[in-house]
Formats: sequence, C-alpha cells, structure tokens
Amino acid sequence: MLLDLKVAIHQPMYLPYPGFFHKLSQVDIFVIMDDVQYDKRFTNRNKILDPQGPTNLTIPINKKHKFFPNMIVEINNDLPWGTYHWKKMQMCYANSRFFGIYRHYFENLYKKRWDLLFELDLETVKILMEWLGIKIPIIRESELNVSGDSTERLINVCKKVGAEAYLSGRGGRNYINEKLFERNSIRLFYQQYFPIPYSQKFTKEFWPDLSVVDMIFNLGEQSRELILESGSISLVEENSPITLPTPE
Repeated sequence: MLLDLKVAIHQPMYLPYPGFFHKLSQVDIFVIMDDVQYDKRFTNRNKILDPQGPTNLTIPINKKHKFFPNMIVEINNDLPWGTYHWKKMQMCYANSRFFGIYRHYFENLYKKRWDLLFELDLETVKILMEWLGIKIPIIRESELNVSGDSTERLINVCKKVGAEAYLSGRGGRNYINEKLFERNSIRLFYQQYFPIPYSQKFTKEFWPDLSVVDMIFNLGEQSRELILESGSISLVEENSPITLPTPE
C-alpha cells in the first residue's frame, strides 16, 4: 500500500526556499521542531535577489540564546531589522509582477513587534502554505513529548502522530539509519527536488534556492504548479528506491 499517512519533520525556517514547500505538499502532517536547538544556518535567515545577486535577510537574535531550543530564542529588537527587511524587499521586488498582491501582508508583518523567532517563522510558514495551497495540519514537536537523537527521534515522532511513512530531504541519506525505520515498520521516502528556472528580476542567469518569496513575487499563483513540477519522492524498500509521481 502506497497511501500511508506521511509526515515531514523539520526545523523552523525563515521564509523557506521552494523545496521546503514541495516536501510539505507531499505529506499529510508537518511536525515543526520547536524544541530542538536553534540552528543559525536557516532558522533566522534566507536569501532574496537584489541587483548585485543573492543577498541575506537575517533576523538578529539575543546572542545568549544561540544554544537555546527554537521556541524560546528571542529576537534582538534593539536593531531595526524589520524596517530593513521591508525596505530591502520593496527595493528588490516593488516592480515584480505579483508583488502588489502580497505587499500589504509583508508591510504589516514587519510593522509588528516580534519577540520570539519561532513565532515569526511559524506565522510566515503558515501564510506561505496558504498561498501555495498546502492544507495540512502543523504540530509542534514540543506537544508530543518525544525524546531520542537523530533517527530514533524521527521514529518516535512518527509513532506519536500515527504516521506510517516519513518523508526526508535528500540530505537525510547522510545520517538516517534506514534499517531502524524498517525494524519499526515505518516506510521511508526521500524527496528529490530540482528547481525549474523561472524569470527573475535583475538577472538573465537563474539563481535557485532563494526564499520562496522570490518565486511568489514573480509568478504569483503559478508558484504552486512550478514547485510541484520540480520534484518527486522515492520509497526506500529493500535497498531499491521506487519513484512515485508528484500528486496534482
């Protein structure tokens, strides 16, 4: 049976890249890891495109919190990061075809005071999922009271939410214990995501893996279709991957 209840388990991200949303489009439940240690690689930053090329939008955090669980990491609001992010977004995308549709939301987002990084990440992921037509429940991992490291933790989450299958990103092949999934009768899938070029501002060269807002501001509602076309998932079973088509 290939219609198992699938779950994706992922750290929070700030304005994630399109591949993140491709993964969510393939599952039935998204568990967001609010109770694991903050990771500065993506939890508080992502890239957009300006005239010089990709540039980071970074949310400053309280430096004393860099080893804290995601759900209690505070934003350093002594720095005017919201004003900067909004001005930068306007500078880069004001003339993009679909920016006007989303302008009001982001203007209000950056006017609001956000104290916890996780709450900002969760809010923006929810609205981006809505815009991309991804209608699945989000569960905070802290609500599940799970323990364990690496693969054991993933399996414990799957069991808690009643998932028969787990969808990992491609990088999971480097650390996941596939045999442990097999022993626990949980089907393991890997995501394959290869971004399809689309027209971007300021460049003839395509820059992949920017924040999904770059795609949304340039393509609008067509973003969902492009994201779905850019990937597939494969089932690991007896060391023989089976590629499954992306659902419409």
